[in-house]
Amino acid sequence: MIVHFAFLAYVVTGGFLAWRWPRTIWLHLAAAAWGFSTVLFGIVCPLTYVENWGRRRAGEQGLSAGFIDTYIEGVMYPQRFAGLMQLLAGLAVVTSWIGYAMLRARRSRQTA
Repeated sequence: MIVHFAFLAYVVTGGFLAWRWPRTIWLHLAAAAWGFSTVLFGIVCPLTYVENWGRRRAGEQGLSAGFIDTYIEGVMYPQRFAGLMQLLAGLAVVTSWIGYAMLRARRSRQTA
């Protein structure tokens, strides 16, 4: 569960981390692509499988729904705001990428 939360946090904020550590943009692009594909196409995240496996090994039931449906929607914000929250997360990612591109261009001009 902690790894799942960390992954979601990285999907939303990882582009901003790339402003400081530019090489991490490739990892963030991959994480964001995976994160968005699970939302857009309904793909089950491998972390959900791992979490369900761990729960069953501990004698518990697996998640009845996905990670976001179980721990985020209806818990951290009302379910009716799910679309808005997805939009805000997407805007944060796109903003971070635009900022990254602008910083990269500025650094290129400074070294030229």
